[in-house]
Amino acid sequence: MESFFEWEYRLLMFLQNSIRGPVQNKIMWCITSLENAGFLSIAACLALLLQPRYRRVGQAATVSMILEFMLVNLVLKNWIARVRPYHLLEDLILLAREPMDYSFPSGHTGAAFAVASVMFIGMPKQIGIPALLVATLIGFSRIYLGVHFPTDVLGGVIVGCLTGFVAWKLTGLKFR
Repeated sequence: MESFFEWEYRLLMFLQNSIRGPVQNKIMWCITSLENAGFLSIAACLALLLQPRYRRVGQAATVSMILEFMLVNLVLKNWIARVRPYHLLEDLILLAREPMDYSFPSGHTGAAFAVASVMFIGMPKQIGIPALLVATLIGFSRIYLGVHFPTDVLGGVIVGCLTGFVAWKLTGLKFR
């Protein structure tokens, strides 16, 4: 099992030693900050709810985000209790404020994909695809900044997409 996680260590150290730089650090910090406290996802849900044409998408996105929050923050993080990478890897430099919760799965990534997956299902691709790209950038920023292991982000992607699918089914949203 230890060799499975070796690639995560190598990726985190590669990002730190070969990719990080002052400009990239600021960009990644800004991207990750968009989803602090679910801000971008909540804003997207509110914007969708206020538009009659996309109100059902907004309802499904809101349900998805609530489900993701409960599953990630109330169940999985505490049940799995995975420590953050900067606690395990003494040579990894954290570039963000130290989170107070556990690492797996990534809540930032989960929230972003919870909303983006619903937008992808229920909106034109000109909106849905960029939403997924922004969610992907948020997930990558979490790895780049040293806050999460890659598998934490992958877990967030899976939970976010799963809750998006469940919300889509629960609300009867039609696939576009």
